[in-house]
Amino acid sequence: MRRLLVVAALALAGTAVARDSLGVFSTWGAFRDPAVPRCYAIAMAEKKAGRKQDFQPYFTVGYWPSRDIRGAVHVRLARRLASGSKVTVSFPDANFSLQTGQADAWPIDKTTNAGILAQMRSAQTMVVIARGTDGRSFRDNYRLQGAASAMDAAALGCAKG
Repeated sequence: MRRLLVVAALALAGTAVARDSLGVFSTWGAFRDPAVPRCYAIAMAEKKAGRKQDFQPYFTVGYWPSRDIRGAVHVRLARRLASGSKVTVSFPDANFSLQTGQADAWPIDKTTNAGILAQMRSAQTMVVIARGTDGRSFRDNYRLQGAASAMDAAALGCAKG
């Protein structure tokens, strides 16, 4: 699992620059990229056999102290989205609509972002639901065990001194 988290972290970063591991917490990892500087908690969606994927889906919570950004949610989806597609982050007790790019999604405002973070701290699972370019709905499933610890490690890793 650690190897998978490292691969996901490098995919998020885009270039092969050294990252500092802040810890691995079940299926979630926390990393610091001192070159940017930024820190983030990250997890890959659960694998599903025989499932069509254009990308490796992952969910991140990022911190950029130089931009005064803390706890920013970002989702990389498994497939490209249909034009005008809606993306929903679903928890047992709440659902949140996200704004979208071609294969990415993020909260529409700070209130939505805060609601997602609160649910991630208390729920056991999270599902990201979207519609692909073929018109078919798909789901990226995440286990949340370790998410709160990874988010805390990322926040501490980029805390202003």
